[in-house]
This record gives sequence, structure tokens and C-alpha cells, in this order.
Amino acid sequence: MKVVVLVGGVGGARFLLGVKKFLGLPPVGPAPEGAPHEVTAVVNTADDIWLHGLRICPDLDTCMYTLGGGIDTERGWGRTEESWTVKAELAAYGADPDWFGLGDKDIATHLVRTRMMRAGYELSDITAALCDRWQPGVRLLPMTDDRVETHVVIDRPGTGERQAVHFQEWWVRHRAEPRARSIVPVGADESTPAPGVAEAVGAADVVLVAPSNPVVSIGTILAVPGLRTALRKTEAPVVGVSPIIGGKPVRGMADACLDAIGLETSAQAVGRHYGSRPCSDSGVLDGWLVATGDTADVPGVAVRAVPLLMSDVDATAAMVRAAVELGGVDLG
Repeated sequence: MKVVVLVGGVGGARFLLGVKKFLGLPPVGPAPEGAPHEVTAVVNTADDIWLHGLRICPDLDTCMYTLGGGIDTERGWGRTEESWTVKAELAAYGADPDWFGLGDKDIATHLVRTRMMRAGYELSDITAALCDRWQPGVRLLPMTDDRVETHVVIDRPGTGERQAVHFQEWWVRHRAEPRARSIVPVGADESTPAPGVAEAVGAADVVLVAPSNPVVSIGTILAVPGLRTALRKTEAPVVGVSPIIGGKPVRGMADACLDAIGLETSAQAVGRHYGSRPCSDSGVLDGWLVATGDTADVPGVAVRAVPLLMSDVDATAAMVRAAVELGGVDLG
């Protein structure tokens, strides 16, 4: 079976663990030689940012570390058994920004990536090279090789003046507390899918939309024009999993992002935001999983309620099974 998954960071990485477990693959590490299943993750890159002269790709790295066995499982991001000597030294110099911490082990990844970028390699090639070390057992593809960065228009704290800041500054430094007036994936309109992305979607048996942030993770992936087109053209069913349970985001501050684009925080609102393939000119969904106890009326989309908490890998694998079954895929 060929499975394509659209993912963001922490939640998306954990969902991929469940996808691998559902397919009978080891959740962490490479797939066995000759495995009959293939998983491709199309990863949000609009959170990417330049810091201290290094190119940081948080979502790609979180997926790579998680599936390769190097993630700090308590935080859900960064390296396990990390140290922070460089961060302390930067603080001693008063080097800005001081609100985004880079661990010593993590910096090695960013150094390799930045060196390769400056040598002319594309992000997709760089990601493949980094994954040679980690062997995640999943093909990790950036949504695009083009530079796309999400910016947020906020009222500047203390002044009330409008200003645009990088998403990471709003999310990490300000904890999404200043109300977002608008959220814009800068550069998305001119971007194209990374090599292999459209082809993977076209050849898939099923496409899954992970329960990642619907605005700044999945939303930015869908903002890549050719990617949305590929999703609408594929013969595979496209099934999404709600990141909203009981009117609240499962993780993070997705409600602040939904508010910025004028949507209520509900499974129904997010499902309608993604839209139906058969009933709209831009929608991408055929199926929509919501949490037990939630309801959603998404015209043209099959809706099913199941437990959606990713409490462990087995629970996540059960979610994946429900999504695949909702898509009508023959499990043999």
C-alpha cells in the first residue's frame, strides 16, 4: 500500500508513528528490506526560519528525529539528551534572538543543512541526505523547495502598532498572545511542489491529512498551488483527521490561528475549511474523522466519529485504520 500523509511538526510526527504501526512497520527506524508498504510524508516548511546564520526547519527535523529515534519524547521536539552550551554562550554575548533555543546536537543538523544550501543543493535533496543518517522508514519530502515563510500581523505588545512578525516569533516568543490580525504564507503563491510530491500523491492508494494545525501546517501545505491541484486530481481517497476535540485544539494554540482567519474552533469548521472534492472547486477531502462525541456536517464528505487522542502508538494506529477504512480502501 502507498500512503501519503500531509503533516506538520509534533502532532504530525506522532501520527506518522501510528501510520507505520498500522502498516506493520516498526514505528521507529527503517522499514524491513522488501516491505510491501511505502509511506511518503509531505511536510510543512513555512515554519522555517533563518537564525544565527543557520536555516532551521522545525517540522522536517521533528519528523526526522521522531521516526529516527532521536527525539526528546517529553518535549516532543529537539534531540534527546541535549545540551545547551552554545545557547548559553550566545546569551553571554547578548546575541539576538534569545527567544529561540538551539541545542548543541540540533545545531549540527542546521550546520549541515545550511552548508548544503549555500553549495546550491535544494531542500528536498538536503532532507534526503540528512535522512540517510536517521533512517526514518518514511520518505520525508518538504512541501516545496521554494522559500515560503508564514508571517503574522499583530498589534505590537506595548504600543498597539500593527507589525508583521515571523510565525516563530509570534508562536515561540509571544506564545500567540497578541491577537493575530492575519496570517500569510509569504511566497506560497509563487511556489511549486517539491520534486516527487505531486507524483507521490498521484500514485497513492490513500492520502491522509494528519491532525496538525489546520492554518499554519496543513493550511500552508494546501497553499502550494500545484499541491492542491494534485490532491484534487488523485484517484486515491483523501481523508483528514480533526485536530479539534470537544471544541479545543488537541495540542498547541490552533484556536488562535483559526480565530485569525475567522473560523470557530470546531471539527465541523475545520472540515468545511478543507472542503469537499466533489462539492467544491478547491476542496480536498473525501472523508473526515472527528472525535467521539463530536459531530460535523461537511457537505460531500463522509464523516465518522472515533477516538482521536494519540495517547500511544497503538491508539494512533487505530485512528489510521479508521481513516483508511473511511476512505474505502481494501485492506485485504
